[in-house]
Amino acid sequence: MSARRVNHAGTDLAVISRHGVDRAVIRRTAPAGVLIAAVMVLGACGSQGGTAPATAPSAAAPASSAATPSTAAVAAAGLTITDPWVKTAKKGMSAAFGTLVNNTDAEVTVVSGVSPLSPKIELHEVVDSKGKMIMRPKEGGIVIPARGTHHLQPGGDHIMLMGLTEPVKPGAQIPFTLTLKDGKTMEFTAVGKDFAGGKEDYQPGMDMSDDKGMDMGEGNG
Repeated sequence: MSARRVNHAGTDLAVISRHGVDRAVIRRTAPAGVLIAAVMVLGACGSQGGTAPATAPSAAAPASSAATPSTAAVAAAGLTITDPWVKTAKKGMSAAFGTLVNNTDAEVTVVSGVSPLSPKIELHEVVDSKGKMIMRPKEGGIVIPARGTHHLQPGGDHIMLMGLTEPVKPGAQIPFTLTLKDGKTMEFTAVGKDFAGGKEDYQPGMDMSDDKGMDMGEGNG
């Protein structure tokens, strides 16, 4: 005759045989099963408890590291220029163009510039004087509004190069350094490009509407 003993959770703990052969085996087996169950429960709790602290820092770290470079990039950028180029010329004079981009929250003023291509560089503008378009130095420099742009273009504001030290050929790489009103500087490289625009004198005080004007240095070749 055998008997079945059940614990409080309804688990079948032992089956006792008539001859008692299985009694010792069952007594050893039941505690082992309870021990295994306990180890599994503790292991699961330990796994859950150890995961939470490790997850929080790893989730927060990318957000912090992503924000810092973005802020630094904007602060470091300051003033930039897009598509800078210089009109090809054999000798004499030429001009540099492009779009100045102000990445700051305050206006930026360019007051001067230098380049190994010219011993004398001036910031110029083209204005209407008594019905004629003339070129002259831009008083006060070139102002770029906060978070804004300013176009340097033929027939408008530009960086004037006088007394070229060498011809400006297509594809030439020409370095420039602009100085700002606050003393900071901005460096960039412009590329030499042919310009098929109208005849533009680009000599201070000259009438730019005169078709006989030299083509920004080309006429000196």
